[in-house]
Amino acid sequence: MQRYFVTPEQFGPDTVRIDGEDARHIAKVMRGKAGDKLIVSDGVSREALVEIASIEIGEVTVSILEMLEMTHEPRIKITVAQSLPKGDKLETVIQKCTEIGAVAFAPFLSERTIVQYDERKESKRVERWRKICKEAAEQAHRNIVPAVHSPLSWKLLLQSFSEYDAVYFCYEKEEGLQLRSAAAPWLSTLPSESSGKVMIVVGPEGGFSPEECRAAEEAGAVSVGLGRRILRCETAGMVAAACMLYESGEMGGA
Repeated sequence: MQRYFVTPEQFGPDTVRIDGEDARHIAKVMRGKAGDKLIVSDGVSREALVEIASIEIGEVTVSILEMLEMTHEPRIKITVAQSLPKGDKLETVIQKCTEIGAVAFAPFLSERTIVQYDERKESKRVERWRKICKEAAEQAHRNIVPAVHSPLSWKLLLQSFSEYDAVYFCYEKEEGLQLRSAAAPWLSTLPSESSGKVMIVVGPEGGFSPEECRAAEEAGAVSVGLGRRILRCETAGMVAAACMLYESGEMGGA
């Protein structure tokens, strides 16, 4: 069943108003008509099975049939911090990690970031990233739309580590600690009803410098590897997020 996200203000006691691109999608692409059923969520605390009541130009009004439980979110809240990669790789990271279950994305600039950052142009890219994130969340039947932050400096990223219960810094080195081994002690002490907050930090195409690794560890991160093979920067975040959710039992793991 098709799912749409609206703002809390659009979510009334008996009806929900859907506008903008979503309204056009219902009317033009889905060929929606009165009586068709959809699922709508305010992305915070309310989700409902609804029925189309009316379709106007640029606006669809739906009637609430039944409030639904929001049960599609993992208890481990993962933020994927990705150093800005070339081209549209970050779009892939955001799309796929949203499907996997990440709750936020924190792009950042690091020593070996290749792309030229232009703050004036970046606002349009952030807007596109957020649109991709919303569409992926709808497709994956998420209860929320993950947050996509504006790019951070390396300094600000390091300062943000204190906001998390655990930070795992993806850095390949010989005989290094692997993600599963690093995360196991923390996961084993996390009560089943708790919601842990984790950040996974991934570098650009050229990886991180030894100096950045030391700075990240001094800021509280744990340096980890992701197996014996070298992963592309757009792959590492997906693998790490999936491993964390598996180990937490989200996907039938431990």
